[in-house]
Amino acid sequence: MQPHHLELLAPARTFDIGIEAINHGADAVYIGGPSFGARSTADNSVQDIAKLVQYAHRFHSRIFVTLNTILRDDELEGARKLAWQLYDAGVDALIIQDMGLLEIDMPPIQLHASTQTDIRTPEKAKFLQDAGLSQIVLARELTLPQISAIRDVIDTERTVIEFFVHGALCVAYSGQCFISHAHTGRSANRGDCSQACRLPYEVKDAQGRIVAHDKHVLSMKDNNQSENLRDLVDAGIRSFKIEGRYKDMAYVKNITAHYRKLFDEVLVERPELAPSSHGHSTFSFVPDPNQNFNREFTDYFVQGRKEDIGAFDTPKNPGQPIGWVSKVTAEHVEITTDDPATELHNGDGLCYYDLQKELVGLQINRAEAAKAKGVWRLFPKDPMDGFKDLRQGVQVNRNRDMSWVRTLDKKSAERRMGVWMQLAENESGLQLTLTDEAGHTGTAHTAIAWQAPKDAQQAEDKLKSALGKLGDTLFEPLDVQIGLHRPWFVPPSQLNALRREAVQALEDARAQGLQRLPRAVPVEPPVSYPEDTLTYLANVFNQKARDFYAKHGVKVIDAAYESQEELGEVSLMITKHCVRFSLSLCPKQAKGVTGVQGTVKAEPMQLINGKEKLTLRFDCKPCEMHVVGKIKKSVLNAVPESPVQFYKSRPVVGLH
Repeated sequence: MQPHHLELLAPARTFDIGIEAINHGADAVYIGGPSFGARSTADNSVQDIAKLVQYAHRFHSRIFVTLNTILRDDELEGARKLAWQLYDAGVDALIIQDMGLLEIDMPPIQLHASTQTDIRTPEKAKFLQDAGLSQIVLARELTLPQISAIRDVIDTERTVIEFFVHGALCVAYSGQCFISHAHTGRSANRGDCSQACRLPYEVKDAQGRIVAHDKHVLSMKDNNQSENLRDLVDAGIRSFKIEGRYKDMAYVKNITAHYRKLFDEVLVERPELAPSSHGHSTFSFVPDPNQNFNREFTDYFVQGRKEDIGAFDTPKNPGQPIGWVSKVTAEHVEITTDDPATELHNGDGLCYYDLQKELVGLQINRAEAAKAKGVWRLFPKDPMDGFKDLRQGVQVNRNRDMSWVRTLDKKSAERRMGVWMQLAENESGLQLTLTDEAGHTGTAHTAIAWQAPKDAQQAEDKLKSALGKLGDTLFEPLDVQIGLHRPWFVPPSQLNALRREAVQALEDARAQGLQRLPRAVPVEPPVSYPEDTLTYLANVFNQKARDFYAKHGVKVIDAAYESQEELGEVSLMITKHCVRFSLSLCPKQAKGVTGVQGTVKAEPMQLINGKEKLTLRFDCKPCEMHVVGKIKKSVLNAVPESPVQFYKSRPVVGLH
């Protein structure tokens, strides 16, 4: 991808969703293969991925496949074979976390650094570039100045900087969360996270006082960078990633369309920029991120630390306010809407907060409009006596609009490429040339004797009209030029055949014009890693990964947490989010406040969920929080999948 190209990168759980991501304007799609994809229930066959590649490449959109779990030694060969299969299927790039893959016989396919590689510093970014990674996704927690600092050390001709612009947020730095493995044996770095961050916790201070009760203090709102796109472009981001390989079709359609429209506006304003694929998408709906499941939105740390980044009351979708309860009966609830024009539908999902601030769902079986404007009688699916604290005056939100759902269930977008069409005479008859917006051309000829039309004045208009009927092809006519020396009558069957052949010739030219993304060549001799010691936080889980870091000058290399060698209390999660800050108990917040300054200290806290206890420790210099705990005996006693046996001393590194 060239430095002035912008890439909208959409997720796909399945082949069908990937097709719709392309139709709704994605320049690239990332999808999991049959294994090693870091999403345990989002696997796809190589055959389906090959079909998706074929479709995407018609628009010069790209397909990236996730191969981003950390791998055991006995899995490396399977990963290598899969990489070759994906390369043969035409996949454009692999997204990886495990550096051991750089030490084995991989195909000449472009490699991208997964979010789990935890890129927060210019030094780490430059190292991965020099090691052969062509696209690097930065940590979600970075600010605009931090992103710019990384851009300043990167060779943007060699490496694309990628950033998440939408979707669910992991509270931990990606790749730096081990709670799931410690508590359940299910590793987030191997695609099977138990999501302890979405649980409610009691928070106690160092004196044992409860400072928060039953709050989801590790649950973040959802990422939404809609307002920051221009700033991110200026900071050096060129690939804009939507989170969501677990998300459904409606989410991918809606959010891809939303950002496609926003980027098209940016491209009009900034003619020096261009999309990285071809074609224009039109939609049968107005994109609206609020319509999909979300925990409300935040732009996280991009514009600096803010107080409202957490979804502490609930990890569920609170929806959008639509009105309030005006009456409750034994059979139905009456709602008065804020906007009298609002319509409710059978099957809508509503919700409200009870007195304990818990979100209560209210699925509507039947919705009836009352005589009074804006008043609705709603008959829930469940018995009325089961709805806690549902009473007059309670605010009601809608978190599923069935009318919207039905709209997205149907065909909702078309993607077309504009072409210029020119019909001309040649020695044997006629030739039709199609030229697309990217400059590709396709030409077809037909041997035909000249025939005079019955109506010479209408002849040209009829030819233009017939040629412009591009139907269900990928193309739409921008202009049809008839360059004939005299009026012609062309039988419809011959004209249609000429048009079909020209379209096929253009498709063939486009296919030939799509160049395979080049595999980056690592810098020789190997550059030094920014540190000479690696702890379990580096996620080194196989001998080849260990070889990689040793080759790059690292002297001490600990095994990954999943090797179960860290038996004591360690950091199970490292976050930029700070519970102290969110509860207004941060020493920096108290600085300068009369009567408070010096009394607030960053002492440890405790998180409690049932029998689970975790310690919060605060590292105020980098402004980070560590969630500390240790691996459970039940996890240690479970039979390991395959033990990791690292060298007792530093290996001799030869040529690879």
